[in-house]
Amino acid sequence: MRLGIDGKKIPEADKRGPIGSLQHAAELGMDGIFFRTVLDLSPDLDPGLLAEIRQQADRADLYLETGLGKVNPFANPETPELRALGNGDIVLGFRRMMEACAAIGCTELWVGTANYKRAYRGKLAYDRFRTDVSWTEQLKATADFLKILAPIAIDLGLHLNVETHEEITSFEVVRLVETVGPEAVGITFDTGNVLQRIEHPVRAAERVAPYVRQTHVKDAALVHVPGGIGYQMRPVGTGAIDFASILPILNAANPNLNLTLETDRSHADNPPGTPELNMLIELDDQGFLDGHPDLTVSELSEYLRMVRDYERRVRDGEVPTLDEYRAQPYGFDEAIVFINRSRDHVRSLCAAQGIPLTPTTAAL
Repeated sequence: MRLGIDGKKIPEADKRGPIGSLQHAAELGMDGIFFRTVLDLSPDLDPGLLAEIRQQADRADLYLETGLGKVNPFANPETPELRALGNGDIVLGFRRMMEACAAIGCTELWVGTANYKRAYRGKLAYDRFRTDVSWTEQLKATADFLKILAPIAIDLGLHLNVETHEEITSFEVVRLVETVGPEAVGITFDTGNVLQRIEHPVRAAERVAPYVRQTHVKDAALVHVPGGIGYQMRPVGTGAIDFASILPILNAANPNLNLTLETDRSHADNPPGTPELNMLIELDDQGFLDGHPDLTVSELSEYLRMVRDYERRVRDGEVPTLDEYRAQPYGFDEAIVFINRSRDHVRSLCAAQGIPLTPTTAAL
């Protein structure tokens, strides 16, 4: 296994560009970098630039992962560049991205199902609770679109790995894989997003492990607030997630899996006017609960026990409250501390459990 970082969230990613971010990742002791979409590498799929980025990653012995975009037809209008790549034909746009990825040896490709709307709070921030189209309809349309893309992926030797994103449950992601077929579709397991779907991360890991081919490793604080549970990203090891239990599950299922840290962007890296990320898991709302038909009483009980355990750590002063953490400065230096703490925690857990992590052996 190798430990890397999300190329969208690494500090100063927009300023440095992909090649500069590769250099930065190596300087931070990372083993690789995960760019969310191939368009983050080259918006026009320039083969020369893509080949150069591949060469730079290989020279530094860094893994290079990337992806495509949203595969939910109801969400795709929010990313018109995907359709534009095909001159109006979105399937052709995806094909061109997939061919570009295959050409540089990126065969594990992230895909998502929707976008989190930071401007809203509570369940309406998630496309799962859209009022113009049901989530059931969105899932069916997603499966149908993946079935169109699957033969292209198989032909090119690729996997399209659906993320356990904020709006979709691990149960639903597994069903998508099994409906479309694991020969073409896998899972990008985001350890933190499942918390927003009221899933216990260890149970979610057990469900998705057979199909996990990419990861986003992140942690979060969870405490009761008016209206439900407040969710706030924290460095890995300082949140509520039990990584000591999750890492062996993932390693047993896929010992060559890359572990990609998804860290919190510094305030300076967010575009001006970006709303504060202020997530509310509306456990007090019956409509929210009804929107999770796979949730069992047993798992909900485990989830709430995890929240209570974290609240005890807050009371004992082990970790800051939501307000205390929010009041701290969070610029470039703090973002680097966030990365270092997360990196060191994952490496220490792997060392303690005998999970081998391949270190970076070269520099750019």
